[in-house]
Amino acid sequence: MKYELILVRYGEIALKGRETRKRFENTLVSNIKNAFNAEKLFTKINKEWGRIYVHSDQINECLEVLRKIFGITSVSPAFQTSSDMKSISKLSLNVSKEELNEKRSFAIRATRTGEHNFSSQDVAIKIGSDIVKATKASVDLTNPNFELFIEIRNDKAFVFTEKISCMGGMPINTQGKVLALINSPESILAAWYLIRRGCKAIFITSKESKNILEPFVEKWYIKSEILTIPSKNNVYDMLKETASKKNCDAIVAGHSINNNSKNPLYDITQLKRQINLPVLTPLIAMNENEIKTKAKEIGLPV
Repeated sequence: MKYELILVRYGEIALKGRETRKRFENTLVSNIKNAFNAEKLFTKINKEWGRIYVHSDQINECLEVLRKIFGITSVSPAFQTSSDMKSISKLSLNVSKEELNEKRSFAIRATRTGEHNFSSQDVAIKIGSDIVKATKASVDLTNPNFELFIEIRNDKAFVFTEKISCMGGMPINTQGKVLALINSPESILAAWYLIRRGCKAIFITSKESKNILEPFVEKWYIKSEILTIPSKNNVYDMLKETASKKNCDAIVAGHSINNNSKNPLYDITQLKRQINLPVLTPLIAMNENEIKTKAKEIGLPV
């Protein structure tokens, strides 16, 4: 069977007030569209309260993109039907019949949103019973060989077999604006942490670091301005001028207690005095192995 759509879930956005949540949802949808456009993927995107739906004939390619969009907690390639029990049962049998037989076990994980004349437990019992009759498989809610997820939302139902973890965090451009000083792969990692929290970044970088930075921001669908430091320019002057011109709220830098600087805390203090803005250093408490492990995980050469 060919998947029909992708269910997109978000986490922290759902904790916001109604108007803020709506604005953040719209920003997330815009970020998703921009990423798909960058990869030339044809999609149709719909959203409702609590879910975003991506329709495409290129499901696998879309999944790879969605896994790198900040603000998304998980995605599921899914099949869609109506919310009546017969339709759900028919689709569930079609999805599970190739996976199950008398030697395998399964579990139904059902959730429900909206008004219906049945509960989530009713769905699990009914569909589970139909699958047992059709496949002779056994039910094991603790350690099944196969899990079937059924998500009922008002008049629609979605059936899927996996929840793929994504980056989480907050959508880019829902928080403040930071000026990222890039002089090493570690400093790119520091900026990545702030961007993952929803900040919009403007990068100031050397020519050497720019060669690493450009493919990295393209990989993560980070649409940001990249400024190169002229070799004879005073870095502090450029930071100060750019921060003022671009209305930045803070500076982010890659300092850590473990880096090559003899006194990183002194360097941070000097940077703050020169720029007169908060200096954010998300790597400051991380050890060298933690920094290297995370940098490699997100595609940075360290």
